[in-house]
Amino acid sequence: MERLTNTETLSAKKQLFLITWPIFIEVFLQTLMRFSDVFMLSFISDDAVAAIGVVNQIMMFTFVLFNFTAMGSGVVVSQYVGANNPEGVRKTIAHAITVNLTFGLLVSGTVVGFRRVFLDLFSLEAELYEFAEIYMIIVGGALFAQAIVLTVSAILQAMGHTKDVMYVVLIMNLLNIFGNYLFIFGALGFPELGVMGVGIATATMRILAMIGIFSLLVYRMPIKLPFKAFLTFEKEYLTKILNIGVPAAGEQLSYNISQIVITIFITSLGATALATRVYAQNFMAFMTVFSMSISKGMQIFIGQLVGAGKEEEAYHNMFIGVRYAMTVALSIGGLLALFGEQVFSFFSSDPDVISLGAAVLIVGFVLEPGRTSNLVIISSLRASGDARFPVLIGMAIMWGVAIPLAYLFGIVFEWGLIGVWMGMAADEWIRAIIMWTRWISRKWMGKAVVEQAKEE
Repeated sequence: MERLTNTETLSAKKQLFLITWPIFIEVFLQTLMRFSDVFMLSFISDDAVAAIGVVNQIMMFTFVLFNFTAMGSGVVVSQYVGANNPEGVRKTIAHAITVNLTFGLLVSGTVVGFRRVFLDLFSLEAELYEFAEIYMIIVGGALFAQAIVLTVSAILQAMGHTKDVMYVVLIMNLLNIFGNYLFIFGALGFPELGVMGVGIATATMRILAMIGIFSLLVYRMPIKLPFKAFLTFEKEYLTKILNIGVPAAGEQLSYNISQIVITIFITSLGATALATRVYAQNFMAFMTVFSMSISKGMQIFIGQLVGAGKEEEAYHNMFIGVRYAMTVALSIGGLLALFGEQVFSFFSSDPDVISLGAAVLIVGFVLEPGRTSNLVIISSLRASGDARFPVLIGMAIMWGVAIPLAYLFGIVFEWGLIGVWMGMAADEWIRAIIMWTRWISRKWMGKAVVEQAKEE
C-alpha cells in the first residue's frame, strides 16, 4: 500500500505526476477501446455505429450504477491510506466487492431481460433496432464483470497501484482490438459476425479483465483478505462507502439520464444526426482524456491529504490540477476544431455527417473549459468528503438548464445537433462557476469520513 502524501520528500507537482501518468495511460486506453469499436464498426455501416452508440448510452448508465460503490470505496480507501489504517482498507475493500458483485449480477439480468423496454425508448429504425438488440444481449450479460473491474480499479488506484490498472487496461485494449479484428473481418478463419462479433469480443474481454484485476488486488493487499471477509458486514464501513458513493454516483447518474433524454431528442433528428453524435463524442473524448486523468489523480491525492489532516495543502494543490488539465484539453480541442472536416472524413464518406460533425467540434471547444473545471473540482470535492453538494447542483442545472435548452435550441428553434450541443455547453459553464465558488469558499473542509492520520 503506497502512501503518497509525504510532502516533505516530494513536491506536490511530482506527487501528482507520479499518481496521474499511469492513470492518463489508462484513461487514454479506455478511450481508445471505445474509439476502436466505432472505427471498426464504421467498416460495416454508419447504421451499425448509430445502433451501438444508443446501446452504449444505456451501458454507461449501468456503469454509473456500479460507481455508487466503486467511487465511494475509492475515496474511503484513499483516506484510510492517508490515515495509515490498513485494517480499514481491508474491510472497505471486502464490503465494496461483495456489494458490487451482487448488484452487478442483478443489473446484468435486468438489462438482458428488459432490453426491448429500454430500446423502445429510442424509436430506432428496424435495422438499427436489430443491431442494438444483439449487442445488448451479449454485452449486457457480462456487465457483472465490469462492476468488479470498476470497483477493483478504483481500490488499486486509491492504494497507489495506478500502474497495475494501467497494465490491465492495456491488455483489455489488445484483447478487444484483436477480438474485433477476428469477428468483424473474419480473420484467421473466424466467421464474419459484424455487430455480434463486437459484442462477443467486448464481453469476453471484460470477463478476463475481472479475473486478472481481482488476482492483482489479492497480491497487492497489505494484509490478508480471507474469503470470510466477503461474507461479514459492518454497518460502519458500508455507511462510509455509501455516504461518498451515493452522492458521487448520483451526480453521474443524473448526467447519464440527462444524456439518454438528449439522445432521444437526437433520434428524432434522424440517423445522420445520431451517427454524427456518436463520432463527435468519441473525438471529444480525446479532448478530455487528460482532464479525466487529472480528476482521478486529484481524487486520490486530495483524499490522501485530507485523510492525513492536510486540508490547506489540498486546497492549494487542486489549482495545479485544473491548470494542467485546462491547458492540455484546450490544446487538443483547438486542433479538433480547426481540422474537424479532415478528422470526420476518416470515418465517414457522408458529406452531411462530415460538415455537421466539424461544426459540433467547434461548439465542443467552447464547452470544454466548463467540463474540464467540473471534472477536476468535483473529484476534489468528493475526495474531501463533500460529496452531496456537487450532486445537488448537478441535478438542478442538468435538468433545469441542459435538457430545456437542448430541446429549445435543437428541436424548437430547429438548430439540430448544434443547438443540442449549445444547451450542453450552457450546463457545463454554469456548473463550473458554482464549483469554483464552492472550492474557494473552503466549505468542504472538515468533512473527512475517516479519523485523522496517526503519529508514526
